[in-house]
Amino acid sequence: MAFKRNLSKAISLVAFLAAADVMARPVTDEDIANDAKATDSVVTYGIGTQGQRFSSLDKVNTETVAKLTPVWAYSFGGEKMRGQESQPLIHDGTIYVTGSYSRLFALDARTGQHKWTYEARLPDGIMPCCDVINRGAALYDNLVIFGTLDAKLVALDKETGKVVWKKELEDYKAGYSFSAAPMIVKGKVITGVSGGEFGIVGKVEARDAKTGELIWSRPTVEGHMGTLNGKDNGITGTTNASWPGDMWKTGGAATWLGGTYDPETNLIFYGTGNPAPWNSHTRPGDNLYSSSTLAIDPDTGKIVWHYQTTPHDGWDFDGVNELVSFDMMKDGKLIKAGAKADRNGFFFVLDRTNGKFISATPFVTKTTWATGFDSAGKPKVVPENRPGAPVAEGKGKSVFSAPAFLGAKNWMPMAYSPDTKLFYVPANEWGMDIWNEPISYKKGAAYLGAGFTIKPLYEDYIGALRAIDPTTGKIVWEYKNPAPLWGGVLATKGNLVFTGTPEGFLKAFDAKTGKELWKFQTGSGVVGVPVTWEADGEQYVAVASGWGGAVPLWGGEVAKKVKDISQGGMLWVFKLPKS
Repeated sequence: MAFKRNLSKAISLVAFLAAADVMARPVTDEDIANDAKATDSVVTYGIGTQGQRFSSLDKVNTETVAKLTPVWAYSFGGEKMRGQESQPLIHDGTIYVTGSYSRLFALDARTGQHKWTYEARLPDGIMPCCDVINRGAALYDNLVIFGTLDAKLVALDKETGKVVWKKELEDYKAGYSFSAAPMIVKGKVITGVSGGEFGIVGKVEARDAKTGELIWSRPTVEGHMGTLNGKDNGITGTTNASWPGDMWKTGGAATWLGGTYDPETNLIFYGTGNPAPWNSHTRPGDNLYSSSTLAIDPDTGKIVWHYQTTPHDGWDFDGVNELVSFDMMKDGKLIKAGAKADRNGFFFVLDRTNGKFISATPFVTKTTWATGFDSAGKPKVVPENRPGAPVAEGKGKSVFSAPAFLGAKNWMPMAYSPDTKLFYVPANEWGMDIWNEPISYKKGAAYLGAGFTIKPLYEDYIGALRAIDPTTGKIVWEYKNPAPLWGGVLATKGNLVFTGTPEGFLKAFDAKTGKELWKFQTGSGVVGVPVTWEADGEQYVAVASGWGGAVPLWGGEVAKKVKDISQGGMLWVFKLPKS
């Protein structure tokens, strides 16, 4: 009897340990490196560190997508139903999705059953530029890590939701905030900061993902000192080389969108925002490293190369849009390339090993600020389309500029298909009246020196999903949408492209032709980022629904067009019905 009892205890102990091991399976560096190829999980923002947002799953395809059916939906609840821009993560049968007002939810991926919720306790004085959104989290080890609107970084136990560590990124009272999805590179959690409209100084930082301790910090405005392991690590650029006087001390260049990482070159690619203030007449020069893409060494925080898409930005075009790594055949040569659809209206292709300019082609119908780019990668700026300097009476000469400052493409991530070799870009066709005004810096106050009104360019559409051939810059197909497109894109081996619309639809298109093949009404505007994964031999698709973001806040005449769209907060999950 004693033997049987001991055997029974041993079996129970083994079963318990096995179950505990399954529950606590950590996310490893190998999991992150293989995320683009994995089909049973999504552990990175971008479905792979390079940010291609392509899935090799093909059970949902052009032949079967018409049968795609919702299997469950989860409400984010309460009164916090606005601006759901998150991309979900999936690991070991759990979905991790952030919501507005700096919340994070853990749900059973098969059933939608709630596991736990974390809600940040936000102070009254937060100053987010563009709604109370959050774009996603990062997974590493047994942690789920995300940022909050009061500029904090929080690591939670991914099984329980309990706080493991919390760090302050910057002082929210000075205008800093954080809403991007962090990125994991070699055991480090990589973050930027938001707040370019408040005269903050942008930066990219790396912390030990398990402890939150700072490893390196790299400011993104010339003249500021970087650090590595608590010691000075060289000034960014050269003080006053492209900034006059003390303007660099409040220079903006916020890193508010997050980055990508290319393991082949061992480089982090981070975009930087507008120089501050918007009034460009206060700061003659190129204003490095604003409105640029920076390639940063993940081990040291040193800038390896940079490319500035809008030198001396006077239109708030930023440069934060993601650089997506891909391999391109051109003139018989294989190029390790990177592509970026910039807010300024041009689609850029660079050599990602050294930042060398390859091409820039417009992906919207109207770009008034520049006529194109020369062979050296410099814009051919139209001087008379820069808003005029303020005069004694107040505001300067107003100009009509296209695209508008909300961008030909704003934050919403594009996708790339290695099968079609096309990029799928969510674009918008709008312009703005913009003028400059006198401005001086005050800590924690808006630092613009400009006024503006956004206007649609066309009566029949604003948004346009466009398939772009990066070798030529030509638009292969397009889908036009009445309201602006403000959600991310997913491409799959099933020859499908998914994206959402403010009118409430999640839609699927033929990746080669652009034919609309399926749509589902979610009940609120879709400004989230769709993902797909496989469980028990079935392919799932998920997207967050909930209208909000910058358009209803800053959209001028465009905002009037979308004022009746209902807000919301739901995660929708779909799959094919079993035959």
